Amino acid sequence: MSTPKPPDPAKLVMSVFMKDKTLFAQVFARLEAIGGPVDLMSRWLDFDFTDYYHREMGAPLYRRILAFKPLIDQTDLASIKQASNDIEQRFVGNGQRRINIDPGYLLPSRFVLATGKDYSHRIYIGENIYADLTLMYTARQGFIPLDWTYPDYADTEITNFLQKVRNKYLLDTKTGKRKKQ
Repeated sequence: MSTPKPPDPAKLVMSVFMKDKTLFAQVFARLEAIGGPVDLMSRWLDFDFTDYYHREMGAPLYRRILAFKPLIDQTDLASIKQASNDIEQRFVGNGQRRINIDPGYLLPSRFVLATGKDYSHRIYIGENIYADLTLMYTARQGFIPLDWTYPDYADTEITNFLQKVRNKYLLDTKTGKRKKQ
């Protein structure tokens, strides 16, 4: 028999992409209201892996990835996704999104994203939200994409950034940083 134990706190990570980079300053403050102060932030990355969003958002698209200082309860992911959806709605123009926010969390063994879309590999976590195991981590190979991992999350620029986030998470948990209250 397994003995249940509380899950480890996780490092909140959010990917934000948009056509108009000037929107980021307005979005940033709202994201910090959800996740707390930002710990690490990627440089601007080109979002050229798909044209799926071009009709709605235009092109070219740019992405930034943020990792937040406070650690979160894994069970908070659904409500964080709902909050990020609300932010997206505030920036709708002419009936179309101008920003896309993908919240997720990182643990030493995996990177998980939240989505409102059901699929066979996604687990329902409440509030009409599903958890998508996006990347697994092994000491030998680092972050490993899965058959369903979106190509952008499998890209070395993103996995290298997530490695930095993972290193910071391990440091935070070693020094006893607490989750957001």
